[in-house]
Order: sequence, then structure tokens, then C-alpha cells
Amino acid sequence: MYSPTSLFRSSRVTAHTPWFAASLLALIAGCGQAQAQTAPTAAGARAPAAACQALAGLKVAAAAIGEPTTGATIGSAELVAADAARNVNGEFCKVLGAIHPVDPTAPDINFEVNLPSQWNHKTLQFGGGGLNGVLVTGLGFYAKQPETEATPLKRGYVTLGSDSGHQSNIGFDGRFYLNAEALENYGHQQIKKTHDVALQLVQARYGLKPEHNYFVGGSQGGHEGFDAAQRYPADYDGVVAGYPAHNVVMLHLAAWNYAKALQAEKGAAWINPAKAKALVAKVYERCDLLDGAADGIISHVSACESHNAVLKRLTKANPIRCVGGADTGNDCLSDAQITALNQIDKPFETGFPIFPDDKGTAAFPKWTPFVGSTFRDGGMDILGTDGPLKALQYAPGVATLGLAIAQDPTLDVYAKFDPKAYAARIKDLAFRISANSTDLDRFQQRGGKLILFHGMADDFISPYSSIQYYNRLKTRYPAQALGAFLKFYTIPGQGHVTGVFNGRLSSLDALENWVEHGVAPGELLAIDANKDTAGRTRPVCQYPAWPQFVGKGDTRSAQDFRCRT
Repeated sequence: MYSPTSLFRSSRVTAHTPWFAASLLALIAGCGQAQAQTAPTAAGARAPAAACQALAGLKVAAAAIGEPTTGATIGSAELVAADAARNVNGEFCKVLGAIHPVDPTAPDINFEVNLPSQWNHKTLQFGGGGLNGVLVTGLGFYAKQPETEATPLKRGYVTLGSDSGHQSNIGFDGRFYLNAEALENYGHQQIKKTHDVALQLVQARYGLKPEHNYFVGGSQGGHEGFDAAQRYPADYDGVVAGYPAHNVVMLHLAAWNYAKALQAEKGAAWINPAKAKALVAKVYERCDLLDGAADGIISHVSACESHNAVLKRLTKANPIRCVGGADTGNDCLSDAQITALNQIDKPFETGFPIFPDDKGTAAFPKWTPFVGSTFRDGGMDILGTDGPLKALQYAPGVATLGLAIAQDPTLDVYAKFDPKAYAARIKDLAFRISANSTDLDRFQQRGGKLILFHGMADDFISPYSSIQYYNRLKTRYPAQALGAFLKFYTIPGQGHVTGVFNGRLSSLDALENWVEHGVAPGELLAIDANKDTAGRTRPVCQYPAWPQFVGKGDTRSAQDFRCRT
């Protein structure tokens, strides 16, 4: 489905390579065509302070970057001491710079590359979140990393990230969509551009190429991890993609459908936080014990689906329905509200496949209102605190449908938008800013490894989106071949930001062992970071397995659960 330009991955340069500082500067400024020159000291042998200082003011030629730019400049390079205030990363060189667009009206891509004085010969690129627009520094933890572990930078990784090519501090500010180059950068090109500039800096600082390059991200960062594997497989040895927004165009169309459902009946379909709390209590009351443990986590989701079918009906048998279907209080739902939930609980269909050769892309899967949604995550009321226009899914619809698809800032997408009227634009846009292709052939063939995981109580991005993608992959690759390069995990109770089970897992360690030692991950272990259940552990099972309590022992301990298919 994608036809990106084929990329070349250079062979490893050893510690004995005579790569001196003068030739490095010529390489960076001269498109990689300069001949080796003699210099007093090798780049990698410099004292850290001098080596860091030498990076300031460098320019990276456009020809050294594998997507169109007019080059990049290094704005600053500062050596951060190991004992500097609030620094938990050891001694490192903090490099800030900008990658310049071809279109002079497009924004720069601002980036940060952190070069540790004690390098482990690896790089780790961090993904972003939402619609990006904020610099990803690479100074902290990767997505869902246990906070008891050292940061990747402290462990010796060169870490890197960017703002993806536009700047905004406002959630879902889609104005950048109106610039074609900014849209392409957000869609995928910033991944390659940032990576290529970072590798030039690695070469300049250490006189060596990395032995391994990794990418880890969650949400939009998970989408970007998919971009790394699908579009730029020659650049990455391994990827962790958590709860990915990979199918972002369809995700935002489905979010628009979600928000419309809450606006129905002149707003009477909206469910306030008190009503949402009553619904969640009923759902968990009916499904919590289906996995054998009264622990506030719904693990046996498929059984919960059938068990809670009654909650979808407009009948007297529905225990959450208000008497007569009218809105009689906060302890029940009206018929209009149950109807809205039913709309959220079914796939959103465009009526046409996004990719002509894959009919499975004509629909975005349902959310989880009857099997685990808490409608509250990261301190946010997902359905809105005081009306449907404050619901989480309202803003993506306005941004992507109005500005990226219709390209009309004045369009009222909730009154006048019809997907079929924009079918050609939706298909083109999905090619540019979604990462939903099942063609991972080049990534597979070069030995790349991908770990995908998703929480089953995610109210931001439906977990069924990842399940749908995995099932599509199974139609392309035989089971054994797929399992040899991709592992997919689901985590019951896990939300997008927090969740009733706020799991943390060492996914980078699992990826390293797989890539570097050939040890494929099996079950993983997640540690609950919620304050009231801190230290609780669960096995993280490969889909479609789920953790079942063995019937005795400690419901806080992973060792007393088994992954059951």
C-alpha cells in the first residue's frame, strides 16, 4: 500500500575506523561526499565537553536527510553534568536544533538529541502524543516504562525526539493541517528526518554508527512506531508501539461519530459524570468476577460482551434503564442515552474502503462502553463535564474533518460533514498521515521486531483498533511467520493514561532481548502504578489470551494468574 523510497542502511563502523573530526565536519556540511582528512584527534576520543561544544553551530546538508528538506542547523549543544540540578540521566550532551522545510511557509521541525558521555552504542527515538506540536525531549521514561527503572538516557542510549514539524500548546490544534508540508511531516516524514539528523550527530560525537536503532512510543507515538516499521524499515531494528493511533484518519472520523451520538436529541443523549459512574458500577458489578477475581478489573472481556448484552436494550429487563425510558435521575440512563451508547458500541463505517485492496479498512471498530470503559482517564471526564461539546472525542472531529479533510476552517462538521462527499480526500489523506498498511515485508525481511500492546479499557483509542489491525496481519502472514517478528499483547483494565489497572511494563528490555539475543518475548509482566493498588502485578498475555485467577492465592500477584485462551 505504501511505496516509500527505498533506503540504504550503512554497514557498521568499528571502533578502529579512522574517522576524524575534520572529515566529520566536511561530511555533515558537504552531503556526505567529502574525503577523509587528517586531524589531530578522532571525534570519539575527545573529552565530552569539547566534543559537545564542537556540535554547536553545525549544519546538516539536505542530501544527508532522506526526505525533502533544506537541511538542518544545530542551535545549541550543552554538556549537562551528572550532578546538575534535577538531572537523573548522568552526563550527556543536550543538542537542540531545527530541520528546515522546502516550503518557506511551513514550520521547522524542532528536535532534541541527547548524547550520553557513556554511550551504549544504541539510539532510542521517542514518539509524541495527540497532534504533537510540543518538543519530545527524550529525557524521561518511554511509554508505560516502570518508574523504578533508569531512563533510557541514563542507561546509555542516545535519545531523540521532535515536535513533528509544528508548534502548539493547545490540544488538537489542527491549523498546521492547512500547510501541505507540515501535514506530511506530522503524517510520517518527521520520523525519518529526525532520525537522519540524529545519526549525523551520533557520527560527529562518537566517530561511530550505532549498533542498534530503536523506536518506542504510545498513542500518536505508537502511530509513529508503525510509521517506522512500515515506511522506514531499514532504519530501525525494533519498535514498541503502544495503544497506537495508527489508523488516525479513521480514528478521528469515528471520534466524530462518537461525539455526534452524544449530541443527539438536542443534547439529551449526553451522559453526565454521575450517570457515567452509575453505568460503570453496573458494568463492573456484572463482569468483574468472570475472570475469577474480585479485583475491579474486567479481564474476560469476551464473556462480558455477552453478559452485558441486556444493558444495550430499551426494555424493562435492562437494569440501568430509567423507568419508562425517560431521564429520571443520575442513577439510570434514558433511552436516548442508551441509544447513544449503542452507536458508540458499533463500528463506524465510511461506506467505502480506505485502501481499495483491503475491504477491512472501510470500518473503524467500536469502543468499549459495556465491557470496561470507565469514561474517566488521566483526570478527564471522557464524556465531558458539562455537556457533549466538552467530550474528548469532539475536538479530533473538528480538527481533522474540518481542517485536514474538508480544508475549510469555517465548516460546521457536526452539522454539514458527509464522509462520502470527501471520499477521494479521505483516501489520499489516509495514505499520507495514517499508518494502517499490513505490508511489513521489508521490516520482516531485514529481521526487525515489533511489540504491540493496547489496554482493554482505553477510552481514547479503542483497543479493537489494534485487534482489527492484528487480525488483518493474520490474513497476510502465516501464524508462525507473524509471530517470528511481531508480538501483540492486550492489558485488561489498562486505560490510555491511567485505568483501573495502570500498568507499567519493561517493553524495551523485551525488545532488546529479542533483537540482540534472539529471545522472543512470551508473557510479560505489568506493575500497577495506581496509588491505592501500587505494586499489584498481572501477566501481560499475548492476544487473544487473558489473565485468569487460578482460584486461590493472592489477587495482587501475577503468579496466581494464568494466561487463558
